[in-house]
Amino acid sequence: MERVELRTVEELMAVLHACRGAWDAPDRSGDPVDLHDHALQTAALLRRGRPSDKELQVAGLVHDLGHLLRPGDDAGHANRAADAVRPLLGPRVAHLVRLHVPAKRYLAAVEPGRGLSAQSALTLGVQGGPMTPAEVAAFEADPLAEDAVALRQADDAGKVVGLDAGVMEDWRPVLELVAGATAFSAR
Repeated sequence: MERVELRTVEELMAVLHACRGAWDAPDRSGDPVDLHDHALQTAALLRRGRPSDKELQVAGLVHDLGHLLRPGDDAGHANRAADAVRPLLGPRVAHLVRLHVPAKRYLAAVEPGRGLSAQSALTLGVQGGPMTPAEVAAFEADPLAEDAVALRQADDAGKVVGLDAGVMEDWRPVLELVAGATAFSAR
């Protein structure tokens, strides 16, 4: 698939449901859960940690859609997902999605002993490796840096085989809420 822009919650739900059985690595050598379970786990962790921040939770749900939209594009998956959800979910969600890879690079620089899944450690190099001190300073200056780090931490933790994190349909009302707020603010 080339550039995709999701414009309705129904379109987004169809893509999220298509994540069942889809993996971050086309040969399934990557993370131990499919994109569907990973999305649910990441969003659930963010809901638990930041219950009032629906946009952050939704960013957790959609952050890895780029792996489905263009399999094998580890370096560009965050930008592809951000571009796809921006029309529907707005600039904050898109920016958080875009920042989840720089947040990994940031954490690799400021917490060098921090554990990553085998797949995340492998893709870190393709994504630019740990940030330089100048990149760290620029990342920290972003107003969404703290939220992006929270998203990244949930992303790293949301890879547990067999963990029940609910069902995708439970997120429809939250997606409708965020999409509705985006549509209202665009008027």
